[in-house]
Amino acid sequence: MKKLLFSIGLLSIAYGSYAQTYEFQTVKDIEANPVISQDITGTCWSFSTTSFLEAEIIRLTGKKIDLSEMYNVRNTYPKKAWNYVMRQGKAQFGEGGLAHDVINSAEDFGLVPQSTYNGKLNADDKYNHAEMTAVLEAMLKTYVSNPGQKLSPQWKEAINAVLDVYMGKNVIEFTYEGKKYTPMSFMELTKVNPKNYVTISSFTHEPYNKPFLLDIPDNFSNGLFYNLTLDEYVQNIDNAIDNGYTVALDCDVSETTFSGKNGVAVVAEKDEDAKVITTEIKPEKNITADYRQSQFENLTTQDDHLMHIVGKVKDQTGKIYYKVKNSWGSKSGKDGFVYMSVSYLKLKSISVLLHKDGLTKATKSKLGL
Repeated sequence: MKKLLFSIGLLSIAYGSYAQTYEFQTVKDIEANPVISQDITGTCWSFSTTSFLEAEIIRLTGKKIDLSEMYNVRNTYPKKAWNYVMRQGKAQFGEGGLAHDVINSAEDFGLVPQSTYNGKLNADDKYNHAEMTAVLEAMLKTYVSNPGQKLSPQWKEAINAVLDVYMGKNVIEFTYEGKKYTPMSFMELTKVNPKNYVTISSFTHEPYNKPFLLDIPDNFSNGLFYNLTLDEYVQNIDNAIDNGYTVALDCDVSETTFSGKNGVAVVAEKDEDAKVITTEIKPEKNITADYRQSQFENLTTQDDHLMHIVGKVKDQTGKIYYKVKNSWGSKSGKDGFVYMSVSYLKLKSISVLLHKDGLTKATKSKLGL
């Protein structure tokens, strides 16, 4: 009997030390459009949030509509240019943005299908905005320096002219499935109402249960975030997904334990596990609100990528991960998706945008929504 118990103990130790590679099962899968690529641009904010709106259209109408990401980008650049000039160059100008910029664009300019506006002069080209943004920034720096002592009233027209050259002229009216639409009337068809979407976050340097302006470089439009405790923040993300609402995610993906190749994002408890944890199951760090805050304040956590949460999976131990749709093409990760642990989301997410009805009843009531 002692020998048997000893053998069982050895087997238990051996099994406990055996490297387990990830095996995932679907827990919740919410319908969304296929993964596509943002190519050589910094417009993940539009790709992720446009994907989010496409999923909302499926939820609201049952229709699968391929929306134009670049229509939102085209109509956001003049706003970024205005911000840069009015702040006399004391602001960031570049390709970045946040989820609420797509919602703002939709509210001001409506939505259009990809077939109407692809944002390329040659449909077969890859998206690449490097030259365009360099030209725009050089122009804006010239306007800010005021070589004529007074800013010319033509500067806005000049910015729009450059956007027309590189992306194509803006849309006024178009035909879709045999009917004529304006961008605003098309948005009515989709049933998307920009006023129904809110951004939630969790930081300790601002009061909870109130909106605040988050000081991050890409928040050029001064968007407001509702601040929740870390537990409530995650509870609301879970509530949305569990009830069929997808979520647009702003996140830091610079960690070595975010693997675009393996399609796994996790937080190793031990430093020595960091090199293998994206392929082997290892213990994860317990994330507290204070630790999350410290990583944000020392700039270890920054907003560098936006993606789209469309469900949940679990590994063979029963641990839950968020199914995150990326915009790096279907060959990256797990057919274009990343499976992100709860610990990683707690630590490295900046915020999420979601339909207000995806919030828990308690949170919705508390925030006056």
